[in-house]
Amino acid sequence: MNNYGFLSQSRLFRGELTNVRAATLAAMAATDRPKRLEEIQDLGCPADVLLAFAKRNRVGPIIAHALLDLDDASGAILADARAEHEASASRMQVLMDVLDEVAETLDTEGIPLVALKNAGIARGVYSCPACCPMGDIDVLVPRERFRDAHRLVLDSGFEFASRSVVEPAELEAGLLSGGTEYRKSVSGQDVWLELQWRPIAGRWISADQEPSGEKLLAASVPIEGTHARLLCPTHNMVQVALHTAKHSYVRAPGLRLHTDVDRLAAFHAPDWDDVLLMTETLGVSTACYFSFALAHALLDTPLPQKILDELAPPRWQREAVLFLLRRAGLFEPDAPKFNRAEMAVLHSLLFDDPSRFLESASAIPREELRLANGHRILGGLFQRARDLITRYQA
Repeated sequence: MNNYGFLSQSRLFRGELTNVRAATLAAMAATDRPKRLEEIQDLGCPADVLLAFAKRNRVGPIIAHALLDLDDASGAILADARAEHEASASRMQVLMDVLDEVAETLDTEGIPLVALKNAGIARGVYSCPACCPMGDIDVLVPRERFRDAHRLVLDSGFEFASRSVVEPAELEAGLLSGGTEYRKSVSGQDVWLELQWRPIAGRWISADQEPSGEKLLAASVPIEGTHARLLCPTHNMVQVALHTAKHSYVRAPGLRLHTDVDRLAAFHAPDWDDVLLMTETLGVSTACYFSFALAHALLDTPLPQKILDELAPPRWQREAVLFLLRRAGLFEPDAPKFNRAEMAVLHSLLFDDPSRFLESASAIPREELRLANGHRILGGLFQRARDLITRYQA
């Protein structure tokens, strides 16, 4: 069996893929639109049930767009779908306008800005921003200009803030951890901006396993009509794959995460050989493997078979991760997904080799992982365990 056969909808859902779930996935897929709409019709889901399910799973505007394309629901349901889509379009217009304004402001002092993840996809890749719902704007700036960028963001009307219950809004802390958050109200919309110098800033990945922010900025490409830039196709694909892994593949925003890989593969396709080289160089093949495999299984994302065949970890590792993902569930992103022990086990399974895991868990560089540094390693492991117990939010 090749690695396309390992993860499939039947294995992910163990016979529990209802018509509503199947129709939702068909509507989310970026490719073969006429075929997807035909699948939704053939499944025969009541439009009101489908739309309610989509809203609960944070993909309401995407399914609303499909219902409007089909145009075979009752007038009341189509009105609800139109309102859902228009509300998302209105919010996304505000977010994209704010992105452009911040990029222009930073450009006045020569600071480049890259729109990350859904912000970049909505602004420079996907044709319907309303179908790219997102909670905030994530941007990447050079670390050496971070203080200047912070000052300019505050000058543009944002307030320094934090949504974390354990990480206060502190510039020095942000310089250390990888980024800071800001908030302001625009046209009745609550807008959050994440200013980052680390492109992932995940707790379960070593800093040296992340793509270099400087290299990503240097290779970024312009987006027409804005000073904001977009990651090059290869960097973009690896970045969104690692972001999906950071969210444990199923935690909020849940299903919506997998549209990132799907849309980039369809409309901003990378050189897949370069993707392989980058993931292997960084030591993140396993984490990216599950992002790619899930996108293919859920949304039939067009990927070269060699991507999954060459990135795949051993079968026992794949089966263990699959067990945890099925236990958590791919749908209902606002439901609790993992307890602390399950979270620790899942992320320990995403490392390519034990030394990578020990490096991340202890915060000790791999070249220093030797018996003579045992006390430092144990101290680092203790700190990570305490972090998991006191800071982890399911």
